[in-house]
Amino acid sequence: MAFDLTPTAAQHDLAKRAHEFAQDCIRPVAQHYDQAQEFPWPILEEAAERGFYSPLFYRDLIGDPTGLSLPMFMEELFWGCAGIGLAIVMPALALSAIGQAATPEQMLQWAPECFGTPGDLKLAALAISEPEGGSDVRNLRTRAVRDGDDWIIDGHKMWIGNGGIADVHVVNAVVDEELGHRGQALFVVPGGTPGLQLVRKLDKLGCRASHTAELKFDHVRVPADNLLGGLDKLEHTLAKRREAARDGGRSGSVTLGTFEQTRPMVAAQALGIARAALEYMTTYANRREAFGAPIIDNQGVSFPIADLATQIDAARLLTWRASWMAANGVPFERGEGSMAKLAASEVAVRATERAIQTMGGWGYITDHPVEKWYRDAKLYTIFEGTSEIQRIVISHALGAVDGRPPLHVDLEPSGGPLNKMFGRGTEVRGRAAASALNMRDHVPGPILKAALKILRPPR
Repeated sequence: MAFDLTPTAAQHDLAKRAHEFAQDCIRPVAQHYDQAQEFPWPILEEAAERGFYSPLFYRDLIGDPTGLSLPMFMEELFWGCAGIGLAIVMPALALSAIGQAATPEQMLQWAPECFGTPGDLKLAALAISEPEGGSDVRNLRTRAVRDGDDWIIDGHKMWIGNGGIADVHVVNAVVDEELGHRGQALFVVPGGTPGLQLVRKLDKLGCRASHTAELKFDHVRVPADNLLGGLDKLEHTLAKRREAARDGGRSGSVTLGTFEQTRPMVAAQALGIARAALEYMTTYANRREAFGAPIIDNQGVSFPIADLATQIDAARLLTWRASWMAANGVPFERGEGSMAKLAASEVAVRATERAIQTMGGWGYITDHPVEKWYRDAKLYTIFEGTSEIQRIVISHALGAVDGRPPLHVDLEPSGGPLNKMFGRGTEVRGRAAASALNMRDHVPGPILKAALKILRPPR
């Protein structure tokens, strides 16, 4: 079966358990942690006890061949609270980068250090963005220089989740000035390393339960083993990129690859916020009466809700497609990861803004969570690449595949030679079916019925 949206038993159980965790543990304390801007350690402990805070948990989710387990989990978690959700999943972003770049030995060494264990939790941070670069990973200025058996890192990072308080920092830095962004590498910088400075914890508009920081790297020395992938792999990769540069070809960076892989995950987070707002405003509109009837009877209220429900479902399908592609190694040649992130983040902002408008004055005050969701949602049009960056990625990708058909036509088919010859819509089946129908008046019913069974297309 090439297309089936029915969740597996494991996926259904995962979504149910994640929803219960969000409803029972996260939502009751979301407002407190938002207002106090405290890191939600007790909720992380509970997540770890339930098996949601572990590298093995994310390995299982990423290993789902359908690709749907990870976005299903993310949507439920962030339906609870985006700030607390980010605190729980932030190490997974660092783990994704480690997984793409590290050797198996490095993966075994650092993955457990990203999460710790119940009662002894640890944190991880992915340090990419910089004050001058923002979403432009081609303009990053942090540098790493070899010094004997060590690397020395100097630079400035901004908007880093768990930055400065993490046990593991995955840091990108330029190692080849001539190659620029194509000459970047990823390093592990443990927390407490001399020269790693927490400049300040940032005071944010939304997602205030998560820790976001400004960092400086002042002559930070790390051993050669902390270069993810190792020196041999780095030199081989740089040589290929120099050759591609001389030939006028294109070559990416590990950082860009990490962003493309994590964008569906971020899109699913935005969907959780959007769905929370949609459900809340719908319930409110059903119960709130004005002029003698529920306000949802007013088309000025109900039509925007209908539009948002449609847009949220469309964004979810884009997200699931991108997640399936990532799980199956299908390249995002048309910007499919960016499409999912763009659609989900922008509908989250629209949904939360509409929730406030639907509730009027009640939506503007902290008696209800919609004002918080509005503040939280705005982050998703900014981080992991702004909406403008997503549009650039998509348009450039479309330009690169100019003249090629859509993905469903371009992909290699499944099902083998029988489906190619006798599957639905094939010429052979069409001719055989026409012949059978032409003989329907001359062939006994049981024989015709048996013939039609034979003509049933293979699965």
